[in-house]
Amino acid sequence: MRLHVIGCSGSFAGPESAASSYLLEHVDENGRTWRVLIDLGSGAFGALQRVIDPIDIDAVVISHLHPDHFLDLTGLEVFRAYHERTDLPILPIHAPADLPDRLCAVMNRRSTVPDGVTDSPFSYQSITDGASWSIGPLRFEARTVLHPVEAYAFRITDGDRTLVYSGDSDACPQLDELASGADLYLCEAGYIEGRDDRFTGVHLTGKRAGESARAAAVQRLLLTHVPAWTDPQIPLREARSVYDGPIELAAAGAHYDI
Repeated sequence: MRLHVIGCSGSFAGPESAASSYLLEHVDENGRTWRVLIDLGSGAFGALQRVIDPIDIDAVVISHLHPDHFLDLTGLEVFRAYHERTDLPILPIHAPADLPDRLCAVMNRRSTVPDGVTDSPFSYQSITDGASWSIGPLRFEARTVLHPVEAYAFRITDGDRTLVYSGDSDACPQLDELASGADLYLCEAGYIEGRDDRFTGVHLTGKRAGESARAAAVQRLLLTHVPAWTDPQIPLREARSVYDGPIELAAAGAHYDI
């Protein structure tokens, strides 16, 4: 599997990166490349087009319905609904159940069908705690995590290697359980110790991300969702103080092989 970082800025798009979005690619035994987009936050659709043609996406998975994780689905919807090609398949979107209504509210319409066309370019598949599903050779498992809205972390495997994505979450047992033994743990570190202690149930700090990685005995930790107002070296130092495995900071435009 290969993970492309489309955007990794926490909570809002920053000057160096769009908000959360990750493209996962995997070549199956027949040589077919599968492409799954995980989150598509504010500012990410433009950056995505520098990596692939959005026609080539096989499915989208959305962790939760905060704008920095789903808002640029509006751009993807326009792209697919009004494209000059009329043979594009309907794109599966795996997301919390409220996503269709949320998109309708953003677009100021009552129907999931965009104006002027007869069909929606998306089909919506609701995620629930403990749900699992396959997209080509990739197997997904979802767990509810600790965040102010319905939010999920994902464990993704191709049968040999495992990627775990925290989505947005504060420390919780189900996150550590889901991440157990992961080859790559893509984990948010939106807060830092001391400065953000007055907030609970929202985000991990670098220290708490490192503690989760240690508890789950992951092979490699990739910190993400660091907001533009935070020096990323601070959560990196925090994570290193409690986890002695390989740690990197996610960077927009970078890719990581799993």
